[in-house]
This record gives sequence, structure tokens and C-alpha cells, in this order.
Amino acid sequence: MGLSRGVDEFDTLARIDAFCDAVPRRRARAEDIGPLVLFAPVGPGWPYYARPRRRRVLGRWGAGRAGAGRRSITPEDIRAVRARQRELLIPESFEWIDEVAPEMTAAAPEAGLAVRAHPLMVLGTLTPPPVTEPGIAVRIISPDDPDLDRVWAVPAVAFEHPGTATGLAGAIERDKLAAGHDEGTTAMLRERLRSGQSVLAAAFDRDGPLGAGSCQALASVAEITGVGVVPSARRMGLGGAVTAALAGNAQRRGVQTVFLAASDDDVARVYGRLGFRRVGTAMIAEPDSA
Repeated sequence: MGLSRGVDEFDTLARIDAFCDAVPRRRARAEDIGPLVLFAPVGPGWPYYARPRRRRVLGRWGAGRAGAGRRSITPEDIRAVRARQRELLIPESFEWIDEVAPEMTAAAPEAGLAVRAHPLMVLGTLTPPPVTEPGIAVRIISPDDPDLDRVWAVPAVAFEHPGTATGLAGAIERDKLAAGHDEGTTAMLRERLRSGQSVLAAAFDRDGPLGAGSCQALASVAEITGVGVVPSARRMGLGGAVTAALAGNAQRRGVQTVFLAASDDDVARVYGRLGFRRVGTAMIAEPDSA
């Protein structure tokens, strides 16, 4: 039983790793730099990360779980990518899965990066939470929704105040950010929603959106990202309700693997109550300010 479970988890991590490699290629140019790949933006939109190049897996069992076909990653390799990112004027950002590329985890700090680890979770049986707060409605956002700018501003407010604690920031901060949105970014978001590449969900009260998140799918895999609740509306279950709406929508569209990276263990426990289980560790690295 334990051996079978290990193989299943490896297969799941391989699917997620393939997704993380494929998604940026839809809107970016891939540049292989040694054992790493950098995604250079093409046209408008947000910049992507750099990551280890995918390995070739040898059979169902793999080879030492990591497969073959890519040499080990060194600090010098990472520095070379950082130099190219600076040349392209894009963020020096890296993302990878620790269990797939543990040598990246070991080399990143020596290359001058600050590394953060996040629980990587996959959905099993979805258990949507009841929304008991009066006056709250959760819905999928259409491309032409008049509240699109305000919905998109919610996670930005939430991430400016990380954690799960309540606070004062809320509708005023949300609306201020929404008013300053770039028209090109909003247009691109509408196009992504129309094409089905992205799905956006939000929790509303009578004054507008308080919690929001998005999901992007490719083939049979989907990632839920950017789920956030403004501090003034936390501890009401809105983040869980938005996540469940996105996960349910993905499953109805035929997605088989729904995953996310929790910001920390406290948030991971919230997702665990929805039916997500931890399968690995998502790594994010940026220049160490120290």
C-alpha cells in the first residue's frame, strides 16, 4: 500500500511539474540556460518565473524519483539566469517543486536567493463549506462583469496584509486599487476569461467583492491561485468558499488534477477541510535583500 501510494504521488507531482512548465509557454518565449529555463514575456501581461528544465522520466518508476536528462543545477547556473533576467528587465523570480528538483533547493541560497517553501496540495474529494454569513454570495465572474476590476483588486489588498488575521483594510483600499488598474491588463484578463484559460470567482456582500481567487487549466490539470480575502472580511469562511467554487467549476469542466500552493501551514489546514491533501513542497525564490 505504501509503495503504491508513493508511485501515485510521484505521478501527481510529474503532472503538476509538466503543467508549471507548459503554462508560461502560452504567453512567453522559453530560453534554455543550462539546466534551467527562463520565460521571457512576449507582448503585454505579467512576467513569469524561471524554473528547472523538465527531466525525462524513465518509465513509471522514474530514476531516483527525479528521472534523467538534465544535469544537476549549480549556483553558477542560477546566477546565469539571474543575469539574463536583469538584461530582460524582468523579475529575478524562480519557482519549482522541491521533490522534483531538490538540487535547486540546495543551490538557490548560495546563488543569492531567498527561498520560501509552501505546502503543495492536491484535491481529493471536494467538501464545499456552507456559507453561513448572511448576505454573502459566491459566484463565477464573467468576462463582462462590471465588477471585474474590483474583483481583481481584492487579492492585491489581501496580499498587502498577509496572514489570516482580521484588520481594517477593506472596500476603500479595494476600490482605490481598482480605479488605478491598467486598461491593457484588464483587457487581457477579459480575454483569458473568454478563452477559458482562466476562471475567476468572488464572494460578495451588498457593497461588492470581499474575497476572490482564480484558476487556470491546461488539459486535465488546473491550478488555483491568488485566493485572498480583504482583512476586514476575514474569519468568515470566504476564502474557503471561493476555493471550493473554483475547484468545483474545474471538476465540472473535466479537470482531473486540481492543485494549489498554500501560503503557510495555517492556510493549508483551511484547504485540508475542503478536501485538499499535501503531496509536496512548492518553492519560490527571489533575490535575498540581505
